[in-house]
Amino acid sequence: MAVTYNPQTKQFHLRAGKASYVMQLFRSGYLAHIYWGKAVRDVRGERRFSRLDRAFSPNLAPSDRTFSLDTLPQEYPAYGNTDFRSPAYQVQLENGSTVTDLRYKTHRIYKGKPRLNGLPATYVEHEQEAETLEIVLGDALIGLEVTLQYTAYEKWNVITRAARFENKGGERLKLLRALSMSVDFPTADYDWIHLPGAWGRERWIERRPLVTGVQAAESRRGASSHQQNPFIALVAKNADEHQGEVYGFSFVYSGNFLAQVEVDQFHTARVSMGINPFDFTWLLQPGESFQTPEVVMVYSDQGLNGMSQTYHELYRTRLARGAFRDRERPILINNWEATYFDFNEEKLVNIAKTAAKLGIELFVLDDGWFGERDDDRRSLGDWIVNRRKLPNGLDGLAKQVNELGLQFGLWVEPEMVSPNSELYRKHPDWCLHVPNRPRSEGRNQLVLDYSREDVCDYIIETISNVLASAPITYVKWDMNRHMTEIGSAALPPERQRETAHRYMLGLYRVMDEMTSRFPHILFESCSGGGGRFDPGMLYYMPQTWTSDNTDAVSRLKIQYGTSLVYPISAMGAHVSAVPNHQVGRVASLKTRGHVAMSGNFGYELDITKLTETEKQMIKQQVAFYKDVRRLVQFGTFYRLLSPFEGNEAAWMFVSADRSEALVAYFRVLAEANAPLSYLRLKGLDPNQDYEIEGLGVYGGDELMYAGVALPYRSGDFISMMWRLKAVQR
Repeated sequence: MAVTYNPQTKQFHLRAGKASYVMQLFRSGYLAHIYWGKAVRDVRGERRFSRLDRAFSPNLAPSDRTFSLDTLPQEYPAYGNTDFRSPAYQVQLENGSTVTDLRYKTHRIYKGKPRLNGLPATYVEHEQEAETLEIVLGDALIGLEVTLQYTAYEKWNVITRAARFENKGGERLKLLRALSMSVDFPTADYDWIHLPGAWGRERWIERRPLVTGVQAAESRRGASSHQQNPFIALVAKNADEHQGEVYGFSFVYSGNFLAQVEVDQFHTARVSMGINPFDFTWLLQPGESFQTPEVVMVYSDQGLNGMSQTYHELYRTRLARGAFRDRERPILINNWEATYFDFNEEKLVNIAKTAAKLGIELFVLDDGWFGERDDDRRSLGDWIVNRRKLPNGLDGLAKQVNELGLQFGLWVEPEMVSPNSELYRKHPDWCLHVPNRPRSEGRNQLVLDYSREDVCDYIIETISNVLASAPITYVKWDMNRHMTEIGSAALPPERQRETAHRYMLGLYRVMDEMTSRFPHILFESCSGGGGRFDPGMLYYMPQTWTSDNTDAVSRLKIQYGTSLVYPISAMGAHVSAVPNHQVGRVASLKTRGHVAMSGNFGYELDITKLTETEKQMIKQQVAFYKDVRRLVQFGTFYRLLSPFEGNEAAWMFVSADRSEALVAYFRVLAEANAPLSYLRLKGLDPNQDYEIEGLGVYGGDELMYAGVALPYRSGDFISMMWRLKAVQR
């Protein structure tokens, strides 16, 4: 069994894959954390920590000065009754106090995994894939119950956690803090990894030792954001990509979040994650409940690659949903960097004609097709075709594209409204705002108030009408600014600080409805590129535009960092023009192709202006990617050389049966009289021989243990891509 309870020791043991997670009840029902790591047969809780009389750690019972919540490793701690560390939750009573005391009431263990009401979460296809433990904690004085939800997957070293609050008392309760999980580690002898960044520079890897005090990654922007990602990891000092212990924490949510590690006076580390308590409250009337989003916790004893491969497989097969989950993704051409807002039907059709000749499969019409949208200062919200640009409408354009043998895709930004739009003039109260304050704009737009049911209903019907008007098979769903003046005209004063989370619940409802109505459409999420690349989005849309920065050299770090958590099938990657529009760099079409072929492949440039030689190279790239597409999008991914640690980057993709692999190598800057170097591969069968096109036959053991010599190449921004195939004996 994946989950067991021993009534004699009052111990819960969750077995997930090859990992164990153990908890135990102490004293009058306090739930303590005992162990998380490599699978063990049993753990004796009383041996895991010594009870000492610690100065300035108060005691719940004066008769026992060795028992304090300040030193007890806990599963869901509170603040105010002897624990001074950061709490997992905080509740304010009608009398203004915030002291609560949760004790064990009951539990239940069952097969499968329940859905979280209104929220994205990982799932099972058969109940035998996982077991779930629900532990009910209660505060008898106020009638508060908190159900801690744990699911242990059978196949993977994965445990998911969430919490549900229920007010079963007679007075109103106000949640001030409602995190999804907390884990107390017995030591702080770890490094901390997170994924900070900025627009055009998303998800760079930062690793540093834990220090005394609080270190946190968080967003207060109304989105998971470019600046931080809802993921952190604790990494053993000796751990690297391929060996050592790693503990990963990934939050399945797309809004404001907090991921925090607190190292206390005794050098223990408390990890907590959930909705950011900053500017958040939630009023719980008697009889009401509140569900927190899910945290996916992964243990690996095979380094960062081991952790990543677990996240990749889980998120690709048990988070992403729909018809495109397991389907190869089409090679596309997007007109944005080719035309921006300056296009007409003839120009678009000419791009599509050239794309068809090169073997591209999907044409995507980006921003500028609706209202009076000749620039980014107007018309968001007016989802009516601009007949001046498209006299035959979307349907006419799409049919012309289809006749060329291409599918047709469309860009939308349904969460925003331009002040200069018919929608805003008709409904000025439909955007986020607070009374008597100016409405800050970003990219000349405001954020629609998705906490309102009427706004969500309008968007569902309006965008549905657009998508039903033409043979559309792909949608790029964009969101190009963060929240300010976060308030809603539809909420009373005591619920205003619920707005940001209610927005996310509304957004998830809209996305669930849209993807259900149009199951034949491949939805790709976007937020100024990678500003909302998070697990919450992947539940509704199986891929995300990785970054607005399409420069090949910049993308080495962006895609490498993104791969720490997110599967390759989720990463949109395009070849764009040079000099690059974001950084001005000039990289070869070969290198741009190799970087983009390391994700969901496409182009974003005016291919009608390319030379015949360049068009021929694109035709070859398209043909090659079609041949290796399934391997890239669904193979096992290995990081080989980090662009964060040197002048090179390398990664590879290996088929499930290890009969085929694809290796990509990149060098940023040339070096005079450089030494010879060798690249060690991973994931191959050591007893199998492999042929590398153009290099010969090698043993799998030689490729992994001795490595393959890198051919000498001069110049900056070079790349090599090798395909390996097992030699039939």
